[in-house]
Amino acid sequence: MPLPKMPTKPAALLSPKDYPKAEKGKPARTDKPEPKLVAVPPQALPAKTLARQDTATPVVAKLPATPARAKTPAAKTAKPAAVKAKTTESRVKSGTSRAADKSGVTKLFVLDTNVLMHDPSSLFRFEEHDVYLPMITLEELDDHKKGMSEVARNARQVSRSLDALVGDIDHHAIEQGIPLSKLGNKDAKGHLYFQTKLQTATLPAGLPQGKADNQILTVVRALEADQPGRPVVLVSKDINMRIKARALGLPAEDYFNDHVLEDSDLLYSGIVQLPDDFWNKHGKGVETWQENKNGLSTTFYRITGPIIPSLLVNQFVYLEPNNGEASFYGQVRQINGKTAVLQTLRDYGHAKHSVWGITSRNREQNFALNLLMDPECDFVTLLGQAGTGKTLLALAAGLAQVLETKTYNEIIVTRVTVPVGEDIGFLPGTEEEKMSPWMGAFDDNLEVLNKSDNDAGDWGRAATQDLIRSRIKIKSLNFMRGRTFVNKFLIIDEAQNLTPKQVKTLVTRAGPGTKIICLGNIAQIDTPYLTEGSSGLTYVVDRFKGWAHSGHVTLARGERSRLADHASEIL
Repeated sequence: MPLPKMPTKPAALLSPKDYPKAEKGKPARTDKPEPKLVAVPPQALPAKTLARQDTATPVVAKLPATPARAKTPAAKTAKPAAVKAKTTESRVKSGTSRAADKSGVTKLFVLDTNVLMHDPSSLFRFEEHDVYLPMITLEELDDHKKGMSEVARNARQVSRSLDALVGDIDHHAIEQGIPLSKLGNKDAKGHLYFQTKLQTATLPAGLPQGKADNQILTVVRALEADQPGRPVVLVSKDINMRIKARALGLPAEDYFNDHVLEDSDLLYSGIVQLPDDFWNKHGKGVETWQENKNGLSTTFYRITGPIIPSLLVNQFVYLEPNNGEASFYGQVRQINGKTAVLQTLRDYGHAKHSVWGITSRNREQNFALNLLMDPECDFVTLLGQAGTGKTLLALAAGLAQVLETKTYNEIIVTRVTVPVGEDIGFLPGTEEEKMSPWMGAFDDNLEVLNKSDNDAGDWGRAATQDLIRSRIKIKSLNFMRGRTFVNKFLIIDEAQNLTPKQVKTLVTRAGPGTKIICLGNIAQIDTPYLTEGSSGLTYVVDRFKGWAHSGHVTLARGERSRLADHASEIL
């Protein structure tokens, strides 16, 4: 898609028709080549600006001035995102819930069994509203409590919570409701009710009365008849159950308290585009200095302005002027009120800065390599569709820091063993041999990394491959409980298939000197009951944003091949 035409005179405004437009669901792509990453030239800063007195080489210059535009891309997208979140929230809630929210009336939520088995703490997640458990729900919990699966553990945990709630309460108190805050959950201000008597209601004659789902629907209809002024809502993770309830005229909705975001488009990307007039509004009184960190000379800018409160620590910022001036790429290092410190980046797109023979091919890959090679960054998350280079970048950075700089002593690779198709059954061999079929992606990337050394010859490449294999360990998630990793480079692949609880178990394994890399694509979730909003990868991206020792980048452009890029767009 062509670039917008250049303004004919300074401060000229472009008309809306001149901006690139994208089809729905596809980003607007231009033919503009990726610019080389360079810092703002020191001789371009304002002469009035004083450099800090503790610098060895004061760098003072005028900042680039760019033509003003009517609206920046960031400002254009801010309002639709908020509107989108509001409409999404209204879509997942039933009409009864929305009406009760407007009137301020507390609701009575009837929980399906799958909600309790999905989130054992769901009893205490309904704030001031009341919770009702049909007797058939307790029966189904009892049927699923045996075994070592995650569902069985959750069923046992719910049973223990219910036993603690009803342990010292007589029958009459149970009918009046048990305070959910009894066990110390202060946010749960409602009451818990059990089905203590047989409730009869009429359902269509064709529905079998003995089925558990139909018994729960009968309870919901009976509660509506017994409490006509009270909003009663069925909460279920079963889509067909919710469809059946709505077909019968009963309010039903999904359990979305475990969703980090209602819309994955609102997920933190780790990158923000600066407005074109950024230096005009934030260039007054700017301070700049240089420091040598890890043998590299880095330029820092201390700036003040209105955009600073919207930034986060370790977030990447970039400015690509259309008037031929130098582009600016930086990372937010400190934020104090309306003052922030920006650090220029290392250009990993240049061959002399290659990482194990790999160079970045686009802007987002360069941001990712800056995070992966930063020894102060302990936790890195990389999101992106197939072919964006997540695994290759992580593996190259790990090999460089294990075999070259000796920052870590070993690479540990793990992933969730969720098959895309039918399961092929048990696999023979040791733990690593059992995991090897799941690690085909790493074998493919290792082959690419080994071919980058053309001077070693066949014998040299074979020796290098044996050395690399000795430093890479493949582990299963099933045996991670209780372990502690010290000075390891831990790569968690396909992290979108992890639940928030499993992600917590993995990240808390980190000992001193360990770096954890989470890779995934939230559009390819294979685990049942997990969605883009409730995935463990979405959970950690949202919770870790803004921490000084973590970073996140969403890779946007595929670099695998033209065939793979075209397939990602049209299929």
